[in-house]
Amino acid sequence: MALISIEDLDGLDDEQVDDDITDSSEPMDDGEQDRMYAHWQAVGRTHHVSVPREMRGPIEEMTRRNQSSEREQVPFVSISRHEKLGEVLYEERVYPAGKWACVSKADMMYEQSISNAFMQLMRFICKENSTGRYLGMSVPVVNEITLVDDGSTFMKEVLTAYYLPAEFQARPPQPTDPDISIVHRDSIRVISRYFIQHSTTSPICCVDTII
Repeated sequence: MALISIEDLDGLDDEQVDDDITDSSEPMDDGEQDRMYAHWQAVGRTHHVSVPREMRGPIEEMTRRNQSSEREQVPFVSISRHEKLGEVLYEERVYPAGKWACVSKADMMYEQSISNAFMQLMRFICKENSTGRYLGMSVPVVNEITLVDDGSTFMKEVLTAYYLPAEFQARPPQPTDPDISIVHRDSIRVISRYFIQHSTTSPICCVDTII
């Protein structure tokens, strides 16, 4: 099962969105917003996730700004890269200490927890914060699951974390959503898995934290 994520914005085909929508800084009209929302509703149904109506604004905002040049890479140190036939399968990384916006969820399935948490973080990024402005997208978003004490299985709760862009590290904006916490996290070691975008050959990645 896949997830609702920033990559779903890359999956919109020409029948769902015109090229000039993502190139424009002007707000979408109602018809364009409805098409974006309908796409996410369809994605959500395949993941057993309900996309609330209030996601229309954040979906529009991120769709218009969904250019690789506008995504800030979370700084990291690469420890090792694991390849097969010249293709990178996954990479071990260390992310430095810094401020992250975090949401913890314990839905029936891990995929639901991650998808629902990501939508909450999207609203925080798209103006539901103390600055009232778009904060900018950083990648990747980190998903963290924890082993139970005996190491036999994983805990149900999943933490989803968004690294605050460099501009906001010293003075983090505060979320209006009480479920979102701004946390200073120590450096973390992660396994980064690489995927290919629908529309380009540029790599994107989903990160699972091993703790």
